[in-house]
Amino acid sequence: MTHPAGIVDSEAFVVSIGGLRIAARKTGSGDPVLLLNGLSRPMESWASFVAGLGDRTVIAFDGPGAGASETPVVPYSMPKLSDVAARVLDAVDIEKADVVGYSHGGAVAQQLAIGHPTRVNRLVLLATACGLGAVPGHPRDVADVLLTPYRETRWRPDPLGLLWQIAAISTWSSIPVLGCIEAPTLVVCGDRDRAVSPANSRLLAARIRDARLVTIQAGHDLQAPRPAAIVGQLVEQFLDSMPLRE
Repeated sequence: MTHPAGIVDSEAFVVSIGGLRIAARKTGSGDPVLLLNGLSRPMESWASFVAGLGDRTVIAFDGPGAGASETPVVPYSMPKLSDVAARVLDAVDIEKADVVGYSHGGAVAQQLAIGHPTRVNRLVLLATACGLGAVPGHPRDVADVLLTPYRETRWRPDPLGLLWQIAAISTWSSIPVLGCIEAPTLVVCGDRDRAVSPANSRLLAARIRDARLVTIQAGHDLQAPRPAAIVGQLVEQFLDSMPLRE
């Protein structure tokens, strides 16, 4: 496979996708895992989670409008965001990967499993929902999720990029097609998540045919160090227990 323009054959690289520069990173070795970030979060937000994984090739990237990636002039739909994820896999010559999506990234992960089923081996959905039709979160907690990145000194999102991500998930729903997801799926939620209610994880697990649900003692931020370590172990156990798909 020929690498797209801009790729550097090393751990960190930039790939041009549809004229947009997307920052990405590939680390480790072993079975590949693709990580899809939460709302406006950069790939560095996975650090505590990755520490709990075993010997795996980890591919992560900054979504359009987040981290070091460019912000598109017009919003990307959820299918287009999943196309970007598939193109990142192309850039590192990986045909199929386990896919882990957190919050907004969990919605992109669902769309990737629906629109690009041959690219997804096993699917992990963390603190996420189906988009339109989801049980709404508590307004104060939802606002806190939106504002937290601006309080962080480590990264600050592009306001337009954040708006585009919100537009993507607010005009999309996976409910009609959840039953079409073929990948073995692990759904994880925090029992104290008031931003994305655990009821949403129960809905996903009930509608995806080959899904299991695990609830842990945590809030919404499953990427925070303590819950991320627990989730990393759960995901590692899940991937080890499920055979690779042909």
